Amino acid sequence: MKKATYTLLFLAFFLFIGKASAQDYKSAVGLKFGGYENGISGKVFVDNSIAYEALLGFRQNGIVITGLYEINQEAFNVPALKFYYGFGGHIGSVGQGTYRTFNGNDYTYTHPQLLLGGDATVGLEYLIPASPIAISLDLNPRIELASGPYFDIAPGLGLKYTF
Repeated sequence: MKKATYTLLFLAFFLFIGKASAQDYKSAVGLKFGGYENGISGKVFVDNSIAYEALLGFRQNGIVITGLYEINQEAFNVPALKFYYGFGGHIGSVGQGTYRTFNGNDYTYTHPQLLLGGDATVGLEYLIPASPIAISLDLNPRIELASGPYFDIAPGLGLKYTF
């Protein structure tokens, strides 16, 4: 419950500090390092503030595909710094012997398991001036429905090439 309260306060704080502005790129590809999976990502803007992001994540004995709808705004009146938040879902699978922790409870899958659930994201992205590189840091709440329900929040670090 404490995690959920801090997450809501964090989200509410950032919703009111940014103002909508045009993004500095149309598309990006890169690497994402997260609490659940590490993998590749792609992000495409459909207008000045709305983007879709897809992630192909690899984890111990498994693979997960995540899709996110994101709203982007300028943060702290710094044009190269964007605040983003959004939601989406994931689907994937893990193999027998895969270890995971949700809500502080340890568990090892005894057979291959389907992963299916809802995702959210809230974070900051910085586009390095005069370069095509963007760095992001975010929180990724996730609810796992197929093998749960389990809820957890993990940090994420992204490194993208923009074009």
